[in-house]
Amino acid sequence: MAEGEELFDEMHGFGEGVRAPYASYGCWFDKTTPSALLKKSRDAQTFFRRTGITFNVYGDAEADERLIPFDLVPRIIGASEWALLVRGIEQRVKAINAFLYDIYHRQEIVRAGRLPERLIRENDAFLPKMIGFDPPGGIYTHIVGIDLVRTGPNEFFVLEDNARTPSGVSYMLENRETMLKMFPELFAQMSVQRVSGYPMALRRSLERSAPQQASGRPTVAILTPGIHNSAYFEHAFLADQMGVELVEGHDLRVVDGRVAMRTTQGYEPIDVLYRRVDDDFLDPLNFRSESMLGVAGIFDVYRAGGITIANAPGTGIADDKAIYSYMPDIVEFYTGQAPLLKNVPTWRCAEADSLSYVLEHLDELVVKEVHGSGGYGMLVGPAASKKEIAAFRKKLEARPSNYIAQPTLALSTVPVLTKAGLSPRHVDLRPFVLVSSDGVEVTPGGLTRVAMKKGSLVVNSSQGGGTKDTWVLKEG
Repeated sequence: MAEGEELFDEMHGFGEGVRAPYASYGCWFDKTTPSALLKKSRDAQTFFRRTGITFNVYGDAEADERLIPFDLVPRIIGASEWALLVRGIEQRVKAINAFLYDIYHRQEIVRAGRLPERLIRENDAFLPKMIGFDPPGGIYTHIVGIDLVRTGPNEFFVLEDNARTPSGVSYMLENRETMLKMFPELFAQMSVQRVSGYPMALRRSLERSAPQQASGRPTVAILTPGIHNSAYFEHAFLADQMGVELVEGHDLRVVDGRVAMRTTQGYEPIDVLYRRVDDDFLDPLNFRSESMLGVAGIFDVYRAGGITIANAPGTGIADDKAIYSYMPDIVEFYTGQAPLLKNVPTWRCAEADSLSYVLEHLDELVVKEVHGSGGYGMLVGPAASKKEIAAFRKKLEARPSNYIAQPTLALSTVPVLTKAGLSPRHVDLRPFVLVSSDGVEVTPGGLTRVAMKKGSLVVNSSQGGGTKDTWVLKEG
């Protein structure tokens, strides 16, 4: 981001006045007193505290859990803007699924010279045990979160693809519930698309992905690592909203070639398991033997067609940041079309020319670990001290293949409520996507994460970022 570069504000554009999607909201806001809004903000925080909506802030000595800051000013997306995004998301998700099928079968994309073979062979997320196996319905990624950023009216970029166990949907739903309680009059006058149908849409999508062995209505369960996991609230919330059982590894066992859960009537077979446990811990017989979180033998049942695991083991390679840099090629290779959603320009530090450029411009770039997440292990060059840059340079020179670098984009802003009034803050967006044999379904909304510090680009909840409700307007 160049110094002095004008930023696109989603409410006010480039300073030309209130944009059309925000017109009704702007009129309402002008008639509302700041003190009333600040009181509503305090009420919202109280509601979240009572509900128990918390998130772990790792490495913080003061508290293991915190409330995620919530801002009352919605992020509003017009119907035509959303339609553009949906087309791009659908294309990308279909390409990701085709890519996963290919790399676990003939690897045609490697044979065609569009992707280096080492990126698969040397990738920790690649699971050789999945080679040659067809998951039920041919679906690898049942639940996907595509992280997007914006730089202009119709300029969206994919920041990353979350193909393993994307989190945050509970915050999307609770944010909307809170806004409905706080501002019923706004929803009465504005045509905002609903997100409350997501839990049942998720259940239907998972049921449609059941293996052929399933009879009657498929039995779905959510596998959680347990109460100490940072996203446990979400696991319990979704199980409750979907009307399915929340289980831990010790609740499950293999019985007569099926994975079964313990009930008051004995062990009952499960058809679809939405797992929030990483590959390594899924099955101590097939992966990490010391795991207490998974189910011994579940992978063998899976390979035999006795259960659907969502998302499929081995999907993590699709959201690897080194693979990300090839996503435009991947989309074009499997769809035959140019990507509708752009990647953020990316330098692969494993390549000598790229590494040389990155080392020369560390103070201008964002450098990320290829397997990193949550904003950890990264350098934000423009915000880093000379000492931090020097220390990071040594890490980068020691293991260049472990990093990619990207420019600091002129990310869009959305107003947040402060004691002094509205103030712009940078945001990203994670829409939630469901995939089944019936197709792709994009929930009209998503999780907007917001940097609560002025000028900050770090939106991750794990590092102090906050959230907003995301309103997608209906046509007309």
